[in-house]
Amino acid sequence: MAVADQDPTAQNSAEEALLKKAKLQLREGDLQSATATLQDILSAQPAHREGLYYLAVCMRQSGNNTMAADLLSILINAHPRYGRAYQERGHNFAAMQEAEAATAAFEKAVALNPALLASWQALQGRYQYLGAEDKAEEAGNHVRWLTAMPPELQTVTSLLHEEKLYVAEQICRQFLSRQPHHKEAMRLLADIANKLQILDEAEFLLDSCVEFHPDYHRARLDYVQVLHKRQKFVKALDQARHLHHSEPLNLLYEVTLAAEQQAVGNFDEALYIYDDVLSKHGDLPKVFSARGHALKTIGRTDDAIASYQSAYRSRPDYGDAYWSLANLKTYRFSDEEISQMSSQEEKRGIDPMDRIHLCFALGKALEDREAYGEAFAYYDKGNTLKRTQTGYQSEQLEAELENQKRRFDAEFFAQRQGMGCDAAAPIFVLGLPRAGSTLLEQILASHSSVDGTMELANIIGTANRLNGRQRSRIESPYPGVLAQLDQRQLSQLGENYIEDTRQHRQQGLFFVDKMPNNFRHIPLIHLMLPNARIVDARRHPMACCFSGFKQLFAEGQEFTYGLEEIGRYYKAYVDVMSHWDTVLPGRILRVQHEDVVADLEGEVRRILDYCGLPFEQACIDFHETQRAVRTPSSEQVRQPIYQTGTEQWQHFAEFLGPLEQALGPALTQYH
Repeated sequence: MAVADQDPTAQNSAEEALLKKAKLQLREGDLQSATATLQDILSAQPAHREGLYYLAVCMRQSGNNTMAADLLSILINAHPRYGRAYQERGHNFAAMQEAEAATAAFEKAVALNPALLASWQALQGRYQYLGAEDKAEEAGNHVRWLTAMPPELQTVTSLLHEEKLYVAEQICRQFLSRQPHHKEAMRLLADIANKLQILDEAEFLLDSCVEFHPDYHRARLDYVQVLHKRQKFVKALDQARHLHHSEPLNLLYEVTLAAEQQAVGNFDEALYIYDDVLSKHGDLPKVFSARGHALKTIGRTDDAIASYQSAYRSRPDYGDAYWSLANLKTYRFSDEEISQMSSQEEKRGIDPMDRIHLCFALGKALEDREAYGEAFAYYDKGNTLKRTQTGYQSEQLEAELENQKRRFDAEFFAQRQGMGCDAAAPIFVLGLPRAGSTLLEQILASHSSVDGTMELANIIGTANRLNGRQRSRIESPYPGVLAQLDQRQLSQLGENYIEDTRQHRQQGLFFVDKMPNNFRHIPLIHLMLPNARIVDARRHPMACCFSGFKQLFAEGQEFTYGLEEIGRYYKAYVDVMSHWDTVLPGRILRVQHEDVVADLEGEVRRILDYCGLPFEQACIDFHETQRAVRTPSSEQVRQPIYQTGTEQWQHFAEFLGPLEQALGPALTQYH
């Protein structure tokens, strides 16, 4: 049976065997045999990353630099974040005596994978030749850092940047079995756990590492970042203060401290640090941008705009600054700004993320000017570029939700009635992003008995812990493991959630958790917190999906970067929520965004009744509520409700055929 005809698991195994054979042939110098073996791999999978890479190596070592260059172009086009591809391009340019091109390739390689020793060594020599002392010293520092590291950990570091996490973990654990308290091995294993979303393990490892090695600032910085990711902002702030105290003039530690002050709500302290950093170090675009984010969050929009503008003035191709302005939703770009964005986006060699940011910003700028065709072209280009980075596959989400429907029926829940924690404080507002969840949170948080929080990661974190390492979809314990949990365990999960979210709350009897993706964890929420309220924020499919397509998210939401992908996601979401309505009747309140716009008071009263709350006029006057809002809708919910946003997608209707087709019956059956 040919490799291409096998099932995916067998195909992957066969490709790995062929790749191993080719690498052995290459090490033995048998370039002809290695080439033939690699071509067998590529005949079955033309974009195979390692297949293309090693074939390019074969071509270079055979002296066929032109063919090597062609293969590397194909490789980089298919895998633009693969650092080794650029390193090999550097070697190939060096073989052709194209020194400047080789230097640029090596620089790109280490930007993507700082563990590429050969690239740093090549750069060190090149910089010394050019007399670029500062750059040569930096490259030399990297060379010394990597060469001082045990070979196993060099390999682990490189594998991490290539997203080969399970192989990296195996090597790292073997190393730690021999040297249990090795500081860099502990840090690397924590980094692997972080990337696998096993954040409690990452936190434990880093906590242990800084206890054993209190002066290892690299691990403490990672510790701050993991604590932040777990939304343990007070602990993260304590660690950031420790770093800053150890090196008060370290720019990275100053900015880290500012970010953690901002996270706990100490905006004055954060802004003081940002201003101090800028006064000492000059125009730093990332600091201007971070400062703008803080100002935006507390409603100082004009000051935020000025900070974002300073960011792009300090670096005209800094895409995040333009997108941050566009993401205010209320900002209108000038002719000069649009011209500047367009010229920067067209530049060769611009960083891919800067180009993506610029495309989304240009789309918004041109949409505001009613140039809908040009706007869509930029939105589509930005999404296409972003989609190549994510590797999102609709089939995985659809299979996940179908699995939930099979496992969790009315009988399953009836058998577990009365289990879980009896706390009634949480109000989960969930659904798809851009469906109006921030508006519903603002309405609820305007009530005297309700605390607004943020998009809390606790439910997703609980699911990740229950899922373990999730080495493959077939072996994933979650959500099936829910059937094995007893009353004590379910109650403990609920109590842990209540305790862990306390840091985000104040004195309200209730609080809002508005993580949209929590709709993928309805069984978990219901089992561990059966008295919690669940509000499904629903919006017209075309309006919701196209709004998501126009939005460049800070992280996650990979399904939004394609019209077909987001349409299939919406369809699967509507389908699974219909299942919960059937097996848990009355459990979830659906709130249609268009109904809120048409009859604000009526819908507010319906929501409050469901939550067991008395009516308060402040919920109608939600736009007057003063609180930090950390989502893309922050400026919109500070204004009275408006209707124009419900119809914006219609200006792009001629381009949205793939979305309509992907939605299928959900195009009309979404209520």
